[in-house]
Amino acid sequence: MAIPKVRSKSEEKRQQIYDAASKLFCDNGFAATSMDLVAKNAGVSKQTVYSHFGSKDELFVATITARCEEFLSTSTASPKDSDPYTTLCQYAEHFLALLLSPEALAIHRICINESTSYPHVSRLFYKAGPERVIAEVRDILAEYKQQNILAIDDIHTAATQFLSVIKGEIWMHKEYNIEKPISMDKVTLYIQNTVRHFLVGYGYHPA
Repeated sequence: MAIPKVRSKSEEKRQQIYDAASKLFCDNGFAATSMDLVAKNAGVSKQTVYSHFGSKDELFVATITARCEEFLSTSTASPKDSDPYTTLCQYAEHFLALLLSPEALAIHRICINESTSYPHVSRLFYKAGPERVIAEVRDILAEYKQQNILAIDDIHTAATQFLSVIKGEIWMHKEYNIEKPISMDKVTLYIQNTVRHFLVGYGYHPA
């Protein structure tokens, strides 16, 4: 029987800070979230916050990175273990789940709203989130290219194309707060058709 890992007090405080900061960034935005406010909501001293995260920028990046790492760790089967259609359909499902989560939508809106006054916030978000996801899709497609399964000249372009078309109308409904939801059956069918057309465009014809 596995023994549960016990967190140290330092790890517990770091988690408290992370949880408080995530909620504050989503609810209040970047500009209105101060390290003092994070400390108060986390139930720790301001000095403790700074001992774990050297600046508000660092804390903001940590909240995005943690969510992104959680996504990347569970996102897809290995290209060596499954065919492109199965792998990309699984990836698309995970990607949409991440993209449509309340936290992701809130952070995205923060970056849009504050991009003029705080352009570095959008850069931090892009580097910690979207850039890493694009890189993972590049790696997946590169593996299939190496196996001569997909005929792709520009891996980066193909990766951004894939993520863009997967977002589609589903993401727009959420982004623009359209009340009528798209059913899960339609979401699944959209993913399957989109992945199929994407793969055909690069020389692979799913069964």
